Amino acid sequence: MGNGSSIESTKTVYLDINGKSEKIIFSRHCSSRDIHDLIAQVAGVGKFCEISLKDCQGAHVSLAPTMPMNSNGLPYKVAIKDTAPTSGDNEVIAQVLTTVTEQFNRLTLTDSASVFKMEELKSDISSRLTALERKMEIEGLKSVEIEKCKRDISEIKDQIWTAQKKFVDFNRIRPLVYGYGVDPFYSSVSDETKISLKRDVPSYPKYTLSHETTDYLKQPTFDIWHWEPNEMLSLMEHMYHELGLVAEFSINPITLKRWILCVQENYRNNPFHNFRHSFCVTQMMYGMINLCRLWDHISRESLGILMTACVCHDLDHPGYNNTYQINARTELAIRYNDISPLENHHCAIAFKILSNPECNIFSNVDKDTFKRIRSGMTMLVLATDMARHGEIMDGFKEKLELGFHYSKKDHMDSLKMVLIKACDISNEVRPMEVSEPWVDCLLEEYFNQSDREKSEGLPVAPFMDRDKVTKPTAQIGFIKFVLIPMFETLSKLFPILDETMVEPLRTARDRYESMKEQVKQLTKSKSSVSSKTG
Repeated sequence: MGNGSSIESTKTVYLDINGKSEKIIFSRHCSSRDIHDLIAQVAGVGKFCEISLKDCQGAHVSLAPTMPMNSNGLPYKVAIKDTAPTSGDNEVIAQVLTTVTEQFNRLTLTDSASVFKMEELKSDISSRLTALERKMEIEGLKSVEIEKCKRDISEIKDQIWTAQKKFVDFNRIRPLVYGYGVDPFYSSVSDETKISLKRDVPSYPKYTLSHETTDYLKQPTFDIWHWEPNEMLSLMEHMYHELGLVAEFSINPITLKRWILCVQENYRNNPFHNFRHSFCVTQMMYGMINLCRLWDHISRESLGILMTACVCHDLDHPGYNNTYQINARTELAIRYNDISPLENHHCAIAFKILSNPECNIFSNVDKDTFKRIRSGMTMLVLATDMARHGEIMDGFKEKLELGFHYSKKDHMDSLKMVLIKACDISNEVRPMEVSEPWVDCLLEEYFNQSDREKSEGLPVAPFMDRDKVTKPTAQIGFIKFVLIPMFETLSKLFPILDETMVEPLRTARDRYESMKEQVKQLTKSKSSVSSKTG
């Protein structure tokens, strides 16, 4: 989930290479090296040549995906300089990398002395890395050696980033499989292992829920901040029992407990994408099921798929969005070919948990039913990638305009995808005292990512930059152009949503616009005082 994820696009730039006009097209999310190699290929020179660009006024242009677009009439002048490889540098690079790695291996997160050594070593290590990267780019090493060096550098940078924070990075701490400890550098679950529980089950008490609580749980105004982790587990249990899903899938109640607990353990301690967010999305789906009486139109099996997809939709989220994964060329981005890497990973973890017999809540269904469950959950979790927002909403609107039919599978699939999307980003539907803390959590996660992107030289989205975004600017556009249109479209099928969800969104929009105006006036007032005193 992300309030401002954008669809990947391309950029066109015109070049003058030795008096010959050329045109290149590249992704806005590619690297500078990719653009360099593309120009080298067009120019017919080796990829280890030095390439520079100048505009029509002779100013140097950065060789980066952020370079300004130009026209065919005003091409960038390309200058190329051959660089011959220097013999014997392979050994030098290997020695530098070995020395840097050995220095970091001597540092531990638990060694108090390492904290004081970190600042002293950081400058030296960073300069060594910069020199090493520059040498790798200009020397004629074999491509296999280059990729190996880049992977080693990436690992070292990761350690620098973690050590710089001077506190434990919960984004990188994962439960040890079949164990009770934690591995501070465990990045993702391997394909060969099944995720297992760290605690005996049942390990949380059975709460007796009052009628007031169970009725309140069905409302979109439900305050999710008042509940402790174990209480959230019990509330999730109640939803499955109350909707008849335990009977529908013949779920063993103890297996249900194990599954929910294992899911909770496999959410990371991120500011936003954590287990409380999973509970929040699941509770909103439960509220919409009751509010819209979805059981009149959707089978009990489909209700179970909707609820389970909500519970699992952000499993093992690392706290850095798809754009970061793709730009940083992480393991997830490579594994899933830059196609919704996080959402694919969430699905994979969900079914790893279900592949464990002690946590498989669908162990008693037949093969055909499980095939439908797996297909349905995958479709829904992948739909939460905001890069697909326009595509999914356009498809749903088209079906509404032509006449929505609950009997048609493609119509129902479209509805279910919009439902989980709406629940995933529904915080502003809730009262201000419930929704506003979520904005703070989201901005904290955004700022953490943008800080890391700046340190790694990656593109930074303006809506994630702590120097550019404010709480009202972060929310106004998202509410106006994403949330209100989506919930208004849903209300055409379920009119009750206009009063219960669309109106609160309009109120939230007005509140943030008022907040923005107050900030503007305050800034103007401070500026006036400053100019007078100056």
